[in-house]
Amino acid sequence: MLDLVERIPRGMVMSYGDIAEYLGEGGPRQVGKVMSTWGGGVPWWRVVHADGTPPPGHERRCMIRWQEERTPLRGARADMRVARWDGLPANTE
Repeated sequence: MLDLVERIPRGMVMSYGDIAEYLGEGGPRQVGKVMSTWGGGVPWWRVVHADGTPPPGHERRCMIRWQEERTPLRGARADMRVARWDGLPANTE
């Protein structure tokens, strides 16, 4: 799972549920548990709730990272219609 989080491109996000669905196991709560325990070494700010909100208690740090990466936003949340990554490699053409 942490490998997948490391592959989320700059400026993009995946929800906890997206990650669970992509991996085909567990659910959003299990992803959240792994992220809270071992996610400090990966780009944790790219993993959000389904509505685009950041992890509780990390809103300010997350916003700083999003602004640095130019993540599409809707107010204080990631714009899931634009910023959601589907797990497929980016088209480089």
